[in-house]
Amino acid sequence: MATNGRLALVLTGGTGVVAMLVTGCGVGGAGKLASGGSDTAVTITPANGTAQVKPDGTIEVKTSGGKLQNVTVQGGGATITGEFGDGRKTWRSTRTLTPGTSYTVTAQARDGGKTRTATSAFTTLKPTGTLSITDVTPNVTGEKVGIGMPIFVRFNRPVTDKAAVERTLRVTPDKPVEGAWRWLAPDQVVYRTKTYWQPHQTVRFHAALAGANAGGGVYGAKDAQATISIGAAQITTGDIGGHHMTVTRDGKKLRTIPFSAGNGQTREFTTTSGVHLLMEKGNPVTMTSPGRQEGDAGYYKTVVNYAVRFSNSGEYVHSAPWSVGSQGSANVSHGCLNVSPANAKWFYDVVQRGDVIKLTGSDREVEWDNGWSFWQMSFDKWREGSALR
Repeated sequence: MATNGRLALVLTGGTGVVAMLVTGCGVGGAGKLASGGSDTAVTITPANGTAQVKPDGTIEVKTSGGKLQNVTVQGGGATITGEFGDGRKTWRSTRTLTPGTSYTVTAQARDGGKTRTATSAFTTLKPTGTLSITDVTPNVTGEKVGIGMPIFVRFNRPVTDKAAVERTLRVTPDKPVEGAWRWLAPDQVVYRTKTYWQPHQTVRFHAALAGANAGGGVYGAKDAQATISIGAAQITTGDIGGHHMTVTRDGKKLRTIPFSAGNGQTREFTTTSGVHLLMEKGNPVTMTSPGRQEGDAGYYKTVVNYAVRFSNSGEYVHSAPWSVGSQGSANVSHGCLNVSPANAKWFYDVVQRGDVIKLTGSDREVEWDNGWSFWQMSFDKWREGSALR
């Protein structure tokens, strides 16, 4: 494919992987056909037989005459890409190599009807440590998620050079929208969009991590990818003081549900206002009073059905047959949204992880880092957490 007016690498045969080499690596090797009478030479860097090549260096191919016809890089790991330049007299790799791997570069140049070929076989170094992606969320086969869904990426170790690693991460939705990464911990980074995802589309995540210099002698071990399906635009809005919430799908009302929210006697028992995301659901779920032991004042342990979590401070929408008489008229819960068994099952069956639930009417605002409540933070503030700001 064309890139800035230059021809991209054409791969032929085998598994291609492009490595980036250390600056000042050994001199290139030159090769000619035995029958050749031309002075044309093809030079490859790193030279044939080079070992301990740094994965984040660059492969370079040059011809002293004619034009390069094709360049192939064979080896394990990620597929290597590259670009021709200077009227196809040069070729440079455009991505990193996999650590601890053997590669063979084959280049052909044509001059005056004659073809000259050169090869170089080299190995990349085995680093003191490697960086891998251990989890991408969401990434459950067949799952559709809501329009507010973030993308969580967790690594197997703390990242020293966050900027270098973040540069390898790409999010490509079918329906483009601006987004940014924010590091929540040295081993975790999260992607959030500026506005909600457009519904009914596919979002693709790719990390060109193999060979990336993560700092401290650690290099990326291999690439990673995930495919995410965005479902319907489902938004629940509720007024804590009004004791009702309305669920919409793609702008159309599905149901209005009466509830009983937190009684507000303490901060702990006050349901949070703000923009939340539905995080997970379980049936049944055991609810216990945080920070209390059996026998303490205010201790409780209750098993509930059809529970949908929307914060890390113990807030769920769940079935509460014991409070049906208060649902729609009074707030008597410990902070959850109590709904009838029938409404709880309906809500449980309908909602997706990443669906938006907006609550108003209490004096306790949900914190941006309480669960997945990232939409509580402005996008400008959110992207300040990027290593590339």
